[in-house]
Amino acid sequence: MVSYNTKDWFTFIFQFHKGDTFRKLFPIMLLIGIYSGIVAYLELEYWQLSDTSYVKNITIMHNMLGFVISLLLVFRTNTAYDRWWEGRKQWGNLVNTSRNLALKLSVILQDKDDKAYFKKVIPSYASVLEKHLKNKEVSLQLFEDVDLEIDHQKHKPNQIAHAIFNKINELYKAKKISGDELIILNSEMQSFTDVCGSCERIKNTPIPYSYSAFIKKFIFAYVLTLPFGYVFQLGYYVIPVVVFIFYVLASLELIAEEIEDPFGDDPNDLPTEKIAKNIEKNCIELLN
Repeated sequence: MVSYNTKDWFTFIFQFHKGDTFRKLFPIMLLIGIYSGIVAYLELEYWQLSDTSYVKNITIMHNMLGFVISLLLVFRTNTAYDRWWEGRKQWGNLVNTSRNLALKLSVILQDKDDKAYFKKVIPSYASVLEKHLKNKEVSLQLFEDVDLEIDHQKHKPNQIAHAIFNKINELYKAKKISGDELIILNSEMQSFTDVCGSCERIKNTPIPYSYSAFIKKFIFAYVLTLPFGYVFQLGYYVIPVVVFIFYVLASLELIAEEIEDPFGDDPNDLPTEKIAKNIEKNCIELLN
């Protein structure tokens, strides 16, 4: 995720970073510019269409469809941002759950070895979940001094949650944890799987294909018809105008595409790896 100063206007305007849509769209913008130039040449120089030509009335269609495309893009952007924000809230919930579990165990447990176990295993849930959502490989043996082996054929975060709950249950049987304390710890255990399920729902349920494909086709058709009508008012200035309009519309769709899956490695995705490291830091501090 890109860190930035929200009040630094000049940096936004004049600096391009790897997440900027201009870099991605530049080849297509160049082709759109060439296409607009060809249309302008044909209408003005080759066909020499007059201002009374019916082709000039194509702008009526653009005026009517401009409102429709704006509504579609606003809905698309808002839907994508809702998914991004929901992912951030779930990871914030994971931070609180990990802290609460570590805090309660630091008070309940007296044995240093038991604390050392949870000091490693609790933050490992966030680390494994982060890799699970990015489809990255997880080490077979997570720790050298803790017997916790990951089966790559099974759900990895569930294996960590099972190990945590299994250890808590063993402590309960050994009477190191009372029944009331076990009930208190249960809510944190449930929150782990709730967060994982919510993140998987966001990742595995993209915007419906037909909806996404329609917006792209709509933008493309809308932009390709722009030069035919506006060349009468703008002349060859229609080239930069059409390129700019395409840049704005296509950028909104690209941004929505990027943030609708907030768990990847794109510049605008959530900093899940950084959050996982913060959880590890907090757990070590609490369980020392």
